[in-house]
Amino acid sequence: MAAFTYIALDTKGKEKKGILEADSSRQIRQQLRDKGYAPLKIRMASDTSGAHAGKGGAHVVLSVAELAMITRQIATLVQSSMPLEEALSAVSSQSDSAKVRGIVLSVRAKVLEGHSFAESLADFPRAFPVLFRATIAAGEHAGHLDLVLDRLADYAEQSYTARQKIKLAMLYPVILFVMAISIVSGLMAFVVPDVVEVFIGQGQQLPALTRGLIAISDFVVDYGWLVMVLIVSVALLTRVAVKNTAFKLQVDKHLLKMPLIGRVICGSNSARFASTLTILTGSGVPLVDAMGIAAEVLANTWIKQSVIQATQQVREGGSLHKALENGGHFPPMMVHMIASGEMSGELDAMLARVADHQQKQLDNLTATLIGVFEPAMLLFMGATVLMIVMAILQPIFNINALI
Repeated sequence: MAAFTYIALDTKGKEKKGILEADSSRQIRQQLRDKGYAPLKIRMASDTSGAHAGKGGAHVVLSVAELAMITRQIATLVQSSMPLEEALSAVSSQSDSAKVRGIVLSVRAKVLEGHSFAESLADFPRAFPVLFRATIAAGEHAGHLDLVLDRLADYAEQSYTARQKIKLAMLYPVILFVMAISIVSGLMAFVVPDVVEVFIGQGQQLPALTRGLIAISDFVVDYGWLVMVLIVSVALLTRVAVKNTAFKLQVDKHLLKMPLIGRVICGSNSARFASTLTILTGSGVPLVDAMGIAAEVLANTWIKQSVIQATQQVREGGSLHKALENGGHFPPMMVHMIASGEMSGELDAMLARVADHQQKQLDNLTATLIGVFEPAMLLFMGATVLMIVMAILQPIFNINALI
C-alpha cells in the first residue's frame, strides 16, 4: 500500500487537496468518487513531496522542530506497544504539513513492503540524518527500538531547544546592530549634509572633526550603493567558494586559530561530537562505527578530519582518549573524563557526563558572549551619535566665540 496525494473538486466545485492510501491510483480515484469528488490530479506522495527514492528523496529536508516532533510522536506510540506501521499512520494523520504526511506515509509504505525502519528512512537522507538511521538500525537489531527512539527523541528535542535559545538570545543584539547601522547611515546620508551646508555657505573654517564627518557623509551618499554591491558580491562568492572542499578545509582551519571564534567553534563541535557518540554507543553501535558517524555531524571540516584520523587510530587498537588528544581540538577536561571512563570500564556513562558537561560549557560561553555584545553595541551607538553631535556643535561654538 502506498500514499497518494490528490487534487479534486467537490460537489460545489471547490478544489480539495489531501493524502490517501491505496494500492494504486485507480483505487484512489474510486475512493474520491465514493466521496462525491471529481479527481483532477493524483500522484504518489513520495513524488509530490520530492521523496522518490533515488530522485527527490535526497533533497527533502525536515526542520529541527519537525524532526523532533515526529521522533517524539513515534517513540511515544511505539513505547505504548503500538505496531510501527500503525504508529506511522497515526503520526501522518496528526501532522498538518503535507510534506511531513507524505514522508511519513512513504516510510510506512516501505515498512509494509517488508523493509526495516532504518532502510525505509534511508530514502530521505537529509530528512533523517545518518545518526538517526544508524541508531534505529542498532535498536532494531538489538530488539530495543522503543528505547532507542526515546533517546533519539530526547536528543532531537535538546537540539531544538538549544537552537531556539541561541536564536532568542541573538534576536535583541541583531535588532540592535541593524538599528544602529541604519540610524548612523541615515544620519550620515540625509541629516549631516543639510546641517553642515549652513556652515559651508558662510565660508567658515570648519574643525577637523566636522571636515572628517563631511567626508564620511559624502562617501556614504556617493558610494554607499557600491559598498552594498561589494558586500553582496563577497557573500555570494564566499558561498560558492566554501563548496570547494580544499578551500573550506583551509577556512575552517584558520577559523579555529581566531581567539574568540575558535573557542566557540571548538566548544560547539565538541558538544555535538560528545552528544552523538553518547547516543550511538548507548544504543549498541560499535565505538569505531559510532566515531565515524559522529564525525559526519561535525560542522568544522578540520575537526572532522581530525576525528576521522582518530577513528582510524581506534580501529588499529588505540584508546579513544589518546586518539582524541592527538588531534588537539578537544578540551583537556573532555579527554581526561573519557580516559577515566575507559580505565573504569564505564565509557558509556562517562560519555553521557562528557556530553552534559560540554553542553553546559557551550551554553555558558554563548551566554557570556551575548552578554558582552549587547553593551558593546550600545556603546558603539552612543559613541557614534556623540561624534556626530560634536562635529555639528563645534562650528556653532566657533561662531559664538567670534561674535
